[in-house]
Amino acid sequence: MAQEEINNQEEINNQEENNNQEETNKQEEVNTEETPVEETELDKIKGELSETKDKYIRLYSEFDNYRKRTSKEKIEIIANANERLIKELLPIIDDFERAKAAFDKTDNFQALKEGVDLIFAKFIKTLESQGLKPIEAKDLDFDVEKHESVTQFPAGDDKKGKVIEELEKGYYLNDKVIRYSKVVVGN
Repeated sequence: MAQEEINNQEEINNQEENNNQEETNKQEEVNTEETPVEETELDKIKGELSETKDKYIRLYSEFDNYRKRTSKEKIEIIANANERLIKELLPIIDDFERAKAAFDKTDNFQALKEGVDLIFAKFIKTLESQGLKPIEAKDLDFDVEKHESVTQFPAGDDKKGKVIEELEKGYYLNDKVIRYSKVVVGN
C-alpha cells in the first residue's frame, strides 16, 4: 500500500516535471537568448525539488514504519495485559492444590474448612488489589446502574423498592460495573 502511494506520488512528480519542462521549452522559444544565470537557477530549483521529493519519500516511509511498529506494540500489550494478575493468582492455585492433597490425607474437616477459608480470603485480597470491589445491594434502594432485578416479591412499605435478597453478587473493576448484582426487589 505504501509502495503504491510512493509510485503514485512519483508519477505525479514526473508529470509535474514534464509540465515544467514543456513550460521551460515554451519560454526558450520566446526567449531565444538564455543566459547561463537562468540555467544555473533552473538547475538549482530542480536540485531543490529532487531533494524535497527525497525527504518526502523518506518521511513517508518513516511514518509508515512507525505506524506498523505501534500497531504491533498495541497488539502485544493487549495480549499480555493480564500477565500481572495471572502471576498474582498462581500462589493461590498452589494453595488450592495443597488443600486438595490435604483432603485425601485427613479426616479433620474443620482444619480443611479453615484452610479453604484462608485461601478464599487470599484470593479476594488479590482481586481487590487489582481494583475489584463488590457492589453492596442488600437492604439498599434498587439502582438500575448497579442491580439487575430477577424478580419482585410483595413486601411491606418499608421494603418497597429496596433489595430484599441478593442472588448473585455484582462487582466493580476500578469504579466501573463489570457485573450487575442479581437481586430480588420488594414490591
